[in-house]
Amino acid sequence: MTEKNESNELEHHKRLGAELNDLVWKLLDKPDRTPEDDERMLHAAHASCYHWLEAGRPVNHARGEWLISRVYAVLGKPDPALHFARRCLEICEKHRIGGYDIAYAYEAMARAYSLANDHAQFDRFLGLAREAGAEIADAEDKKIFLSDLSSLAG
Repeated sequence: MTEKNESNELEHHKRLGAELNDLVWKLLDKPDRTPEDDERMLHAAHASCYHWLEAGRPVNHARGEWLISRVYAVLGKPDPALHFARRCLEICEKHRIGGYDIAYAYEAMARAYSLANDHAQFDRFLGLAREAGAEIADAEDKKIFLSDLSSLAG
């Protein structure tokens, strides 16, 4: 494969990863989602993560795993939500990804443990999420994170 073809393929994967991520968020925000929308949302989350694996950096992969976890949490499925939250956290730890991303990894863990009714682990990861959230440098990112966290804690 030529360098130009490789570059085009990477850009193709990045574009698809981003477009599928956007689709997932549109469906997550849709107030009257149907069961068919839920299936589409789940498949789009997995597909987005795949494309980021092909063309992104570790932070993109972590965010893809986080998104899959969130979708499973929204669908009320604690076991897969926890699996993908763990994957997100593992990637953040392995690649020393901090800030916003590690805060959301902890948030995903807390959300999944909440669904699983594991109160001790929920409290543990909620505390870690709060600590990491306090360290988010960007004011807008911190505001979004704290809003998400308050919906979980509330």
